[in-house]
Amino acid sequence: MDDTFLISFSGGDQPGLISSLAEILDQRGARLLDVGQAVVHETLALGMLVRASSSTDTARLEKDLRSRAECLGLRVGFAPVSADGFDHWANAQAKDRFVLTLLGREITAYQLFRVSAVIAESGLNIDRIERLSGRLSLVTPAEDSYACLELHVSTGAQPSAMSAGESDALADQMRASLMALTHELTLDIAFQKECVFRRNRRLFVFDMDSTLIAGEVIDELAKLAGVGDQVSAITAAAMRGELDFQQSFRARVALLRGLPEERAQTVLNSVPLVQGAERLISTLKRLGYKTAILSGGFNFFARDLQARLGVDYVFANDLDIADGFVTGEVKTPIVDAQRKADLLREIAARENIALGQVVAVGDGANDLPMLNIAGMGIAFHAKPLVRERAGNALSYLGLDSLLYLIGIRDRDLPGLTDDATPVTDILCG
Repeated sequence: MDDTFLISFSGGDQPGLISSLAEILDQRGARLLDVGQAVVHETLALGMLVRASSSTDTARLEKDLRSRAECLGLRVGFAPVSADGFDHWANAQAKDRFVLTLLGREITAYQLFRVSAVIAESGLNIDRIERLSGRLSLVTPAEDSYACLELHVSTGAQPSAMSAGESDALADQMRASLMALTHELTLDIAFQKECVFRRNRRLFVFDMDSTLIAGEVIDELAKLAGVGDQVSAITAAAMRGELDFQQSFRARVALLRGLPEERAQTVLNSVPLVQGAERLISTLKRLGYKTAILSGGFNFFARDLQARLGVDYVFANDLDIADGFVTGEVKTPIVDAQRKADLLREIAARENIALGQVVAVGDGANDLPMLNIAGMGIAFHAKPLVRERAGNALSYLGLDSLLYLIGIRDRDLPGLTDDATPVTDILCG
């Protein structure tokens, strides 16, 4: 295949480069098989896979391209592509692809070195890297700054696609290896298999306590009732998976008996949202996502949160009140781990949404069933057991960092906060 070439160009970026180079290819009758481009700090890297036709004078084509590249201030290189090399490239369409998202206050060279080493050791190849976060300044990143890189990787050395079992095993191996790095590197790493559902999420489902809000409502009620330490100890054990949720919930609620209803209502103003919750929900609403709260906490708080944030669905437990006081009794059904998973399925079915298009977010052991049936399950600032068993874990940034996991860039967000701008104009303008 002496008539097939990979032509590479590099140099300063400027308008009109592609047009100028493609003009030469057209004039010389060359066939364009593939093209790829990246620009880093206004420096272009461009590759064109070209096949000369029977009427193409390859020597003249090379001469004209070199001349045009010199006029444009570009460096150019020609590399012949063998028949085996071309067949390998053509057949690679079936290879398995994955997306790694790196999230931190800053992404350092050491962090990138360690993560990319794990990728290489797993036999994967990095095909493309994109920055989703805004451009950093030269000063030290602020405590609330976000940095995000999206790495597109594939089984580049594989001659054909893996079986489903092999692909899943590789994904599990990668998640385990990357999870081991997260605390050492102070870096969140999400790992997703590339598929059509990854690019088309439609439903976000959240736990409430310590996920959407920065605390546990039942613990705050317990403080008001004078049993804070007792209830907190039970809550912590339940979230770690050491106690059955239903039993622990009944025990905690029983300790609240006699708490005046008016005092219970004061927690509505005492438990703040977690960092980034409002920004995340408002952005999802503008983009047309459905949202739900599935909570083992209480309806009176969840309903208030629904009204504040505009959440579509809420399912939680009732705090039983009689004659103005908490009774300590529990109404059934209790929203426990299995109930959360069942509700997720029901909402998805009602909205005609595939489970692969669902993102579930939680922090406790009672969230694991719903995290594991969703297309993407995320343990958010979670207990160690939950981080280990969930598909992905985020521990260092705010809740709005989840936007990176569905491909939203920082530069997309200013328009999404302007209610006067139609979303179609933002995404397509």
